[in-house]
Amino acid sequence: TCSRSLAPTSSRPWSTCVAAERSLASLTMVQAINQALDVALERDPTVVLFGEDVGAMGGVFRASDGLQRKHGAERVFDTPLAESGIVGVAVGLALAGMRPVAEVQFAGFLYPALDQVLSHVGRYRHRTRGRYSLPMVVRAPYGGGVHTPEQHADSPEAVLAHTPGVKVVIPSSPARAKGLLLAAIEDPDPVFFLEAIKLYRSARFDVPTGHYTHELGRARIVRQGDALTLVCYGGMVEVCLKAADVAATSGVEIEVIDVETLVPFDEATVVASAARTGRAVVVHEATRTGGFGAEIAARIAEAAFYSLRAPVARVAGWDAPYPPFTAFEHHYRPSVARVLEAVREALLA
Repeated sequence: TCSRSLAPTSSRPWSTCVAAERSLASLTMVQAINQALDVALERDPTVVLFGEDVGAMGGVFRASDGLQRKHGAERVFDTPLAESGIVGVAVGLALAGMRPVAEVQFAGFLYPALDQVLSHVGRYRHRTRGRYSLPMVVRAPYGGGVHTPEQHADSPEAVLAHTPGVKVVIPSSPARAKGLLLAAIEDPDPVFFLEAIKLYRSARFDVPTGHYTHELGRARIVRQGDALTLVCYGGMVEVCLKAADVAATSGVEIEVIDVETLVPFDEATVVASAARTGRAVVVHEATRTGGFGAEIAARIAEAAFYSLRAPVARVAGWDAPYPPFTAFEHHYRPSVARVLEAVREALLA
């Protein structure tokens, strides 16, 4: 329960209130993810963690650092460099009663596993008429901003979101990452959990210790405003908040919504905001054509058409492979300047 001074409000729900009364630790996002994995392994003996270099090395980003030493090589172990095998093993373990957490080293490496994803992961509950589900999580770093080589910065969330039967979660802060990952591990259905590489060590924030979860399928308003709604997720939340700060210096108050869970999508929160402000801009770093931003824009247009005062705009990556050359990365990844230009055009429409 909450103390009177921490009573829940519209901007402080019960989950935040309860978290505020816990002891806090200042963590980066990758440390918060490590802590979530540790808590899950400690609480549930059916949880196992595996992937390329996640054991003794602790993962390429050290997300699993120290977990093999603590929980043993039978529960935290390395796999061959075979993404289809990694996801396939997770399917088999989940069917056998385990709760596997598989790490794919980069989201751009998921493509060899798409046969498993499209043919099996999302279908078992339907295929068995509800007799079996797959309580499994596939974690993968995604996105740019840190000058990675080719295929390391891809954002394939739209492919995953287009797969019936799976959930897709993309956190934007350490505290949210921990709570959402624990919820994903405890979920009865398969969850793809994408982590923005840019956010892994960009900042530290207070994170509640111990076990807690955040409900999947809920978007959150991270900044309130009435002039326009910015809809974003993952690494773009940081960009949109900075854009909103700049706009506020000119007296333009922008609302920023962090979608967090692409599937299931919280249409009610997004549509209500867009209907109230009358304008919306959707921001993501995946390619524009067929990106998940198009789905968000369509939902807003369908449900809030008569409240809109301007077309729903999108700011996204270009329809080209993510540039492997660091000198061109800033031209591809949506920036504060590009977001503000889209905001300006929407306000003038």
